[in-house]
Amino acid sequence: MKFQTIHSKHHHFKWDNSRQPVLTIAPGDTVDFEILEASGGRIRPDSTAADILNLDSDVANPVTGPVFIDSAEPGDTLVVDVLDCQISQWGWTGIIPGFGLLANDFSEPYLHHSRYSSDFIEFTPDIKIPTRPFPGTIGIAPAAAGEFSTIPPLPIGGNIDCRDLTIGARLFLPVQVSGALFSVGDTHAAQGDGEVCGTAIESPMTIRLRFSLIKQQQSRFPRLLVNKEPAHASQKYVVTLGIADSLMNAATEAIREMIDHLMKTYGLSAELAYCLCSVAVHLKITEVVNAPNWVVGAYLPTNMFK
Repeated sequence: MKFQTIHSKHHHFKWDNSRQPVLTIAPGDTVDFEILEASGGRIRPDSTAADILNLDSDVANPVTGPVFIDSAEPGDTLVVDVLDCQISQWGWTGIIPGFGLLANDFSEPYLHHSRYSSDFIEFTPDIKIPTRPFPGTIGIAPAAAGEFSTIPPLPIGGNIDCRDLTIGARLFLPVQVSGALFSVGDTHAAQGDGEVCGTAIESPMTIRLRFSLIKQQQSRFPRLLVNKEPAHASQKYVVTLGIADSLMNAATEAIREMIDHLMKTYGLSAELAYCLCSVAVHLKITEVVNAPNWVVGAYLPTNMFK
């Protein structure tokens, strides 16, 4: 068993099975990955909303790697254990024109900075969100030749943005090429289920992962073994519902209703409320059986407000 580090200079923006690995490891090895946040360093603690307009999707969402795992072959499952995250204490949330669930509602760039500790994120002086670090993009090379953007998720993983892939979680990835060619990036200090505005608390950090293999056994898509949400006996939620003839439309209406609630109840601007929805509100499917309309709920934890 070995312990090694890959520095953030070894990053790339495309899944590509012809990319040369930067490190070869054996099953059982542990690796620390230094990770750039989703802008690749273009957004900094002194950036303003104008810098959002300089973001380029071709050089966004960098991932560190790839790593070649010895004896990994197509038909195997790569098992990735999330052991630790070393935080950077700063992150950003932005509204990018043309991107996000409510792209038609928010056409101007917006940028919000947050500071955080291992316990809480100070979203504003009156709003504190529990820190829950995890990698938003994590995956392996696809069997198909060519380059594939790291922004959309794929059957080999990628930008799955699952907030439960935090410390203690285990991810199972279906290996499609020899060595798997694993990469990881897009670390978040916290995120709501759905990441509705398109960004979470985007934050650089170092993540520690351990690798193992299950030979000649796999599923068609990634699977996870995760920790349950921490128990909060006194936790209460405000839930706004969206009801529409598609889940996308229902999700859209649920978030619009939540933004309205946050503006009227807490005096937030529409932009800040939208960002808060992306980092702390959880979208859940409430009903998919009563045709022709489906229901999506937006869950807002109330204990984050002073």
